[in-house]
Amino acid sequence: MKNKFISKRSFLILLLPFAIIFSHFSSLNPSTVERVYSTKIYKFISQILSIITGIIPISVAELILLSLFAFMVYKLVTLILAMINDKKKRYKILANNLVNLVLAISTIYFIFIFSWGLNYHRSTFAEIAGYDEVTYTSVELAQLAEHLIDQANDLRQHVEENKDGVMTLPNGSFDVMRRADKGFDNAAEVYPALGGKYGKPKVVLMSRVMSYTGVWGVYFPFTAEANVNISIPDSLIPSTALHEMAHQRGFAREDEADYIAYLTATMHPDVDFQYSGTLMALRHTMRALARADVDVFKELYSTFGDGLQRDWDHINAHNQQHESIVRRASSQINNTYLKANAQKDGVQSYGRMIDLLMANYLQN
Repeated sequence: MKNKFISKRSFLILLLPFAIIFSHFSSLNPSTVERVYSTKIYKFISQILSIITGIIPISVAELILLSLFAFMVYKLVTLILAMINDKKKRYKILANNLVNLVLAISTIYFIFIFSWGLNYHRSTFAEIAGYDEVTYTSVELAQLAEHLIDQANDLRQHVEENKDGVMTLPNGSFDVMRRADKGFDNAAEVYPALGGKYGKPKVVLMSRVMSYTGVWGVYFPFTAEANVNISIPDSLIPSTALHEMAHQRGFAREDEADYIAYLTATMHPDVDFQYSGTLMALRHTMRALARADVDVFKELYSTFGDGLQRDWDHINAHNQQHESIVRRASSQINNTYLKANAQKDGVQSYGRMIDLLMANYLQN
C-alpha cells in the first residue's frame, strides 16, 4: 500500500516537468497548436464548460478562489498547531506538507496547460486575421492617435453621464454583461476564429477588493468564465468584459486580447461599447505617443473634448486612489506569470497592441 502511495506521488510530481516540456515544444509549432488544439480541442471543451458554469448567475471562479483562500488559511493554522504540539516530528510534518503543496501545484499547472495554457503558443491574431506586417513612424502613430481622438470625441456625445459629468452605465454592469456578446457575434462574420457559444461574462462580487490588486478582469480557465471587476470606471467596464471574453475564446496573449476587445467594441451595435473600446485603444496609443514624441502628445491631448477629458481624469484618479503595495506586488506576479508563459516582455507586452492597431489603421 505504501509503495502504491509513493508511486502515485511520483506520478503527480512528474506532471509539472512534463507540462513544462510539452509547453516548450508546443511553442515551436504554433500552426499545429492552432489547427489541433486552439480551434478544436480547446474550443470544444471551453464552450461546454462555459455554458455549464454560465447557468449559475454568480462567478463560480470567485467562489472557488475564496474557498481555496479559506482552505489555505485553515491548512496553515493546522500546520503551525501540529508543529507546536509535536516538536519532535515538526520537521517531518513540515516536509510532508511541502511535498503535498508541490504535488498540488504540479497537478494544477498540468491541468492549466492542457485546459488553456497552450493557447499562448497558437498562431498570432495578425496571422489569423490576415494582417500584413507593418512598420510605422511616430508621425503615423500620431495620425492613429488623432483618428482615435476624433472617434472618441464623437462617440462621447452619445453616452450617458452622471452628475459629475463622467460616463455612466444607466442600466448597471449586469446589463453590460448581458449585451457583451453582440460584438463578438458581429466580428465572427469577418473573423470566424472569434465565434462560438459561450456563457456570459460574470461580475466579480468582491470588485472593490480586486481594484487594490490593479486587476480589472480575469479569465478563469478551470471554469471557462470571463470575470469583470465592476468597481473600475464605467467607461472601461464594457471593453474589460470584451478583453476577458477574448481570453475565453482562446486568445491568451494580453496584447491580442486588448486589440480584440477594441475590434469587437467597434463592431458592437451599442454606443457605450464602441466608446469604451475606442477609449481603451486611445489610452494605449497615447502612452506610446508620449514615449515617442511628448510634444505631439501634449498637442493632441489638448484636442480632447470636455467629456473625454473628464473620463480620462476619472480613470487616472481611480488608479491613483487604488495604488498600494498589494497592487505593485500583483503587477510583479502578473509580470512573472506572463514571462513564464512565453510573453517575454511581461506586462509590457500590452504595448504591442499598437502594432495591431496600426496594421488595421494603415490597411483600412
